[in-house]
Amino acid sequence: MTSPLTPRIEAMVREKFPLESDPGCSVLVIDRGKVIFEKSYGVANLEDNIPATPETNYRIASVSKQFTAMATLILVDKGRISLDDSIRKFLPELPDYAELITVRHLLNHTSGIKDYEDLYDKNITTPLLDADVLKLLAAQSAGDFKPGEKYSYSNSGYALLALIVERVSGKRYAQFLHDEIFVPVGMTNSVAFEKGISEVSDRAYGYERDGGEWKFADQSMTSSVLGDGGIYTSLRDYAKWDHALRRKKLISPALLEEAYTAGKLNDGTPIKYGYGWKIDEKGGMKEVWHTGSTTGFNHSVHRIPERGLCVAVFSNCVGEAPAQLAVQIEDYVLNPKSLPH
Repeated sequence: MTSPLTPRIEAMVREKFPLESDPGCSVLVIDRGKVIFEKSYGVANLEDNIPATPETNYRIASVSKQFTAMATLILVDKGRISLDDSIRKFLPELPDYAELITVRHLLNHTSGIKDYEDLYDKNITTPLLDADVLKLLAAQSAGDFKPGEKYSYSNSGYALLALIVERVSGKRYAQFLHDEIFVPVGMTNSVAFEKGISEVSDRAYGYERDGGEWKFADQSMTSSVLGDGGIYTSLRDYAKWDHALRRKKLISPALLEEAYTAGKLNDGTPIKYGYGWKIDEKGGMKEVWHTGSTTGFNHSVHRIPERGLCVAVFSNCVGEAPAQLAVQIEDYVLNPKSLPH
């Protein structure tokens, strides 16, 4: 796994995460389908002084959306769901305003559904679940705009997708992920965490700065909503996920390519989002990527399927460093001569 690029990547990471005694990060770099860098920095659990390793499991926040999208697409591939089905076919509790919202609208954030984080009572003491998101949305009389009219990033949409997966499959969302994605791919330590049902092994806990000290900041009242951000995984397992995607293992190549394709609004205007992936271009090749940010955690994943390139940075502390670092590493791998060694 040694690479001539290792020293410079190491220096990039150290610049962002200099202290081994602080919460840190785990960094994975795959190029041309081979792991060229895999290393963890800092502490996964400050209270017990447990260092981060490539097997440390982070709550990956919105990076989870690619797994929710895949779960949905597995059912599409099996003919159980159509991308153009009205979501009321599966979620009849939703009022009339949802009749014209399709599964596709949820996947590419063009549904117009309101953000549940703006709707719930901030005085609650019991964490929200995906089913609670549905109740909040069922109480609305309208969306924010007509389906397909705009792009507006929606955590609500992905919570609803998790519920659709449950109702169509007859399994809990977390169980469906386990059976249909994690086990086939070999992601043996990954989990959509459900308190009282599952556990997270080798768990990283989240932190944020409070003055000059690190403060434990691991959960919020929305952290238990699974579809939009409740998955825990590690570098080791994410490398297996990348491998499965490159091998087009879980769904048909055509459907996977559609997931990597920018959606369009009703008037034909393209948007930079597919199904669970943000869509861009780098080095003349299609780039699919996503960030994830939640209480105590920040992450960024960039992939260029044509190149077999994947850069993943998972971090258990608040800040923009992972997003900056992932782009910096990606640019360097694509053009090593751009920076001095």
